[in-house]
Amino acid sequence: MRFLEDMTVGERREVGSFTFTADSIKTFAQQFDPQPFHLDEEAGKNSLFGGLAASGWHVAAVCMKLMVADAQRESAEAAKRGELVATGGPSPGFRELRWLKPVLAGDTVTYYKQIENLRPSDSRPQWGIMQARNTAINQRGEVVFSFLATAFVPRRPNAE
Repeated sequence: MRFLEDMTVGERREVGSFTFTADSIKTFAQQFDPQPFHLDEEAGKNSLFGGLAASGWHVAAVCMKLMVADAQRESAEAAKRGELVATGGPSPGFRELRWLKPVLAGDTVTYYKQIENLRPSDSRPQWGIMQARNTAINQRGEVVFSFLATAFVPRRPNAE
């Protein structure tokens, strides 16, 4: 996590990649989205997806896991350099959630975050508000997932 003052509108960052295996798709689906096209290769093949498809919620959960891991890496690197480490705030929500193409067994998806808007909070001067477009792109270069997230980010001490 970084401070509001260290971020720039337009900045794009790769947060990580994940390969969706048949086993990971089925394991997630069994617990959270037990629909036939997520659980069975033949059902997936016969669906409009044309193959065993990851749940959209699985695609979203992997995004969250990779974003948290990326922020932890960034914080560890800042601490190692002796810099003040920012602690992120909560998210008041997101908009424009889209599952644009199916993610099938064997697909490797790379996730990105691009900052679209930054501003100080009107009600909490020690915080800023960031909006970022989060996207996931498969190995064929197709955008498969997208949403616009809003998050509170800390401001540098004495930045008000």
